[in-house]
Amino acid sequence: MTSYAAPPDDMHDLVLRGGRVLDPETGLDALADVAVTSGTITAVSLAPGASPATARSPAATASPTSETCTDSSRPLTGHRTLDVTGLVVAPGFIDLHSHSHTVAGHRLQALDGVTTALELELGLSPVGEAYRQAAAEGRPLNYGFSASWAQARMAAVGALPHGGGASAALAHLGDTAWQREAGRPQEQALLELLRRDLADGALGVGLIVGYAPRIRPEEYLAVARLAALARLPTFTHARSLVEQVPDIPVDGAEEIARAAGETGVHAHYCHVTSTSRRHTDRVLAVLDRARAEGGRVSTEAYPYGAGMTAVGATFLAPEYLPASGLDVGDIVLAATGERVRDHARLRELRATDPGALAVLHFLDETDAADQAFIDRALLHPATVVGSDAMPLTWTGPAPDPLTWPLPPGAAVTHPRTAGTFSRMLRRYVRELGALSLLEAVGRATHLPARVLESGVPALRRKGRVQAGCDADLVVFDPAVVGDRATYADSTRPSVGYAHVFVGGTPVVAHGELVPDALPGRAVRR
Repeated sequence: MTSYAAPPDDMHDLVLRGGRVLDPETGLDALADVAVTSGTITAVSLAPGASPATARSPAATASPTSETCTDSSRPLTGHRTLDVTGLVVAPGFIDLHSHSHTVAGHRLQALDGVTTALELELGLSPVGEAYRQAAAEGRPLNYGFSASWAQARMAAVGALPHGGGASAALAHLGDTAWQREAGRPQEQALLELLRRDLADGALGVGLIVGYAPRIRPEEYLAVARLAALARLPTFTHARSLVEQVPDIPVDGAEEIARAAGETGVHAHYCHVTSTSRRHTDRVLAVLDRARAEGGRVSTEAYPYGAGMTAVGATFLAPEYLPASGLDVGDIVLAATGERVRDHARLRELRATDPGALAVLHFLDETDAADQAFIDRALLHPATVVGSDAMPLTWTGPAPDPLTWPLPPGAAVTHPRTAGTFSRMLRRYVRELGALSLLEAVGRATHLPARVLESGVPALRRKGRVQAGCDADLVVFDPAVVGDRATYADSTRPSVGYAHVFVGGTPVVAHGELVPDALPGRAVRR
């Protein structure tokens, strides 16, 4: 961890007093005070009389590069003190999979405990354009992007305009021009665009191969080698499994495992249940085998049985629905709530508005067997929590981007945008007792940081409550925290968060969003 200098007069900017402090890296779970100065955690001090049985010494378990400051004998003083007795103080949640790039989307995620929202599965290209736009507009949360294989391919193979952000990518998802097999010159042009994005600070390469499932496996391996050379991960929306499409060029799970083994890349398997569905157990076993053989493979999941994507996506073509395990009635338009009635209507929607977002019900959350697939994926020890948060779809004219609260009924999205992390805490800690609070917090903080930190040093300062780390912190009530967003009311904020700090600046204070807070900073390679 980067060294820090404690305030010369031992007077910190802020002291969070008397909370239950969780640090997943060191195993700390004890009553303690946390001090913050100039956006950095400057001290963590155990409360007098804190039981050793509830706290493992950070000094004994921290990584060799980390510095800690835990002193049960020294009270901390600050220019400002917040009494957080009875509340949990934890690292802010790190979302590796967020398509929610706007101020409004970030605010919903802040009220779900997120302090860093990264777009790594789709990515954006050119990535410099994405960073410049976010910096110019301001963001409540820290933000970052991978290099988008899809957008680079749209330009190099499909001769489509390069860039335009996520809205352009969604609009062109169903365009067959970019999905066709690349010639050698096109593949080289694609790789060159990705090299430029990596040089411009991209956090890895996002590959939504499931949207162009007939590309040559050799192209995927070439992109994986490029990422491995940069010591950065790939983030893959897998192509179909052989159980779904027997003549697929390569099984989606085996492709990711193979890339990790052959190229040495850290291969991150995005939203494992949404693509694997009732084959999730087989896919998890493939990834376990790859890890046992020395491959660096991680995965993520969200606690919902429905996904969301553009209605023009390849796998939503009527002829492909059976292979995806979907019926046309499983598709619901986000903006209107219309459940698609037949193949003719689906073809009409795909032709007239291919970028329109739709909810896809792929597992029945009310069915115990289907819910068990979701649970096993999220409880697997190698799984981190990733929301796959989606852009807001405005049902009328878009309001001022800084409007808050959102006008009733003005926007729709997937409930995972507003509720993923709170739903995870509610279900797996409080209701099922399947995870300890420290374990659950680790899957949302330290484990996501570890996916990136070997190639992105900034992540070594996040996902931890240790002196010298960034003051990205969340303070919540574990007895109350929970999700409220539903498919019918998708933008209802979660509850239970008293304070959320991004770089020491409050984005949520005393349970309320701070409307003028835009402290988010770019996370770059």
